[in-house]
Amino acid sequence: MKKIITLLLLVLFTSSSCEKDDICDANTPTTPRLVIAFYDYDNASIPKNVNNLKVIGEGMTEGIVFNPSATDDSKYVTNGNTISIPLKTNAETTTYRFILNATSANPTLIDTDQITFNYTTKDVFVSRACGFKTLFTFTSNPTVHIAVPATKLKWMQAISVEKSNIDNENETHIKVFF
Repeated sequence: MKKIITLLLLVLFTSSSCEKDDICDANTPTTPRLVIAFYDYDNASIPKNVNNLKVIGEGMTEGIVFNPSATDDSKYVTNGNTISIPLKTNAETTTYRFILNATSANPTLIDTDQITFNYTTKDVFVSRACGFKTLFTFTSNPTVHIAVPATKLKWMQAISVEKSNIDNENETHIKVFF
């Protein structure tokens, strides 16, 4: 009888130590960010780089980090033609200020436009290790608003919603023409 109990305990302990680790693989898709591409307003098929763009969320004092290796304010600035920014998972709107030429010493060259994104959310189970991710769907028109001070012209001339469902970061969701 002792041998049977010992054998059962041995099998129980060895089988319990072989469980898969609950570690979320870095390659597992999680909550996607909103992908925004910038294009030339006069020739809509040509991507256009933004100059010293800083993006700040409503109620925030610091911008989105685009350059994590930078140690000064340049970590909040980008010069590319595509950016990825997060949407709030616990709300149905997210508002950002897009500041063009944010690092300019000349204040007249700094242009700020504000955009509010309206959407619905859906939580989807990924795995026990990764938990849930949130998917977004833009709501009916208008989904994007541009608000600028009355004393300035907007630098964003047009916005196009290319994909209403935000379920991955492999495609452009919004195009901004300037």
